[in-house]
Amino acid sequence: MADISIGALLLRFVLGGGAVVVSTLVARNLGEKAGGIFAAFPAVYLAALLTVGLDFSGEDLVSHSILLSKGAIVGMGINILVAILAGYLLPRQGWKRGLAQAMGFWLVVSMAVVIITTY
Repeated sequence: MADISIGALLLRFVLGGGAVVVSTLVARNLGEKAGGIFAAFPAVYLAALLTVGLDFSGEDLVSHSILLSKGAIVGMGINILVAILAGYLLPRQGWKRGLAQAMGFWLVVSMAVVIITTY
């Protein structure tokens, strides 16, 4: 991650932030379900994949793209679990407590995946 240029980081920031803004606007205009579906768009993954091309070339580009894609698959799977859990907890626990519990679940599962895959 230390090898990533400032331009690549800015592109990730703009694309990821832009996706959040657009999903909010979609939710306000078309309803929460449409906004939620749009919020699931993997903008951060696509931004990361695009910026890998700015920082690497040749075999390094291929290997970094593969690693990024494998991580994205795991991350998206965790996000699906968190979305299901949040859909269950928020109506029952209230939005503050339900969201805190869902994010806590995300943190624990994500840390476990990092620990398991690192060793």
